[in-house]
Amino acid sequence: MRYVCQICGYVYDDTVEKVPFSELPDDWKCPMCGASKSDFKPEITPESVTEKTKAEEAVIEEDLEKLSVGQLAAICSNLSRGCEKQYKNDEAKQFKKLADYFSSVTPSVSDAAVENISSLLQTDIKNYPIVRAEADADADRGAARVCVWGEKVTRMLASLVDRYLKEGEQMLADTDIWVCTICGFVYIGKNPPEMCPVCKVPSWKFKKIEGRAK
Repeated sequence: MRYVCQICGYVYDDTVEKVPFSELPDDWKCPMCGASKSDFKPEITPESVTEKTKAEEAVIEEDLEKLSVGQLAAICSNLSRGCEKQYKNDEAKQFKKLADYFSSVTPSVSDAAVENISSLLQTDIKNYPIVRAEADADADRGAARVCVWGEKVTRMLASLVDRYLKEGEQMLADTDIWVCTICGFVYIGKNPPEMCPVCKVPSWKFKKIEGRAK
């Protein structure tokens, strides 16, 4: 194997030198620039890249999670909104098409009881701090922002569901339901709020939910 000095480019070739690189003492220095042994890295070859790629693919394969069509619909819908927020209209339209397709083939849910929805929302709320910690650890500002929006929206949904469990259909009498098309915030009222309290977009970004039971 060949090892390359990251400072000057000197190559230490195990097949040429008498002592394998791994057996060199820790205080060994580059004979050309005096760099430390730790400044040497294995030479990158097409073969090594291929092996690394295979190893990474194996790890990814193990980490993959099979998603339902409903989950895919939700993901594509969120991606569409994210692209719209970034003024990437063409990408937003493509993700919207995918979301619409997955929604059209999503089977009905047999256990869509309000109590079950409430339980799932509470689970999501508990998991947000874990996800946010991962985003902060990776200095991923985009993911951290999604966590902030997502937790606020989820808490609002949980609040509305709990209210519905207490009030029933009376809660929806003589009013309308509005959803922010950017972050998913849900608002109940005759008119949408002037500004989304989560992502701060104006009222015209809210969509009125039609066809619900009266």
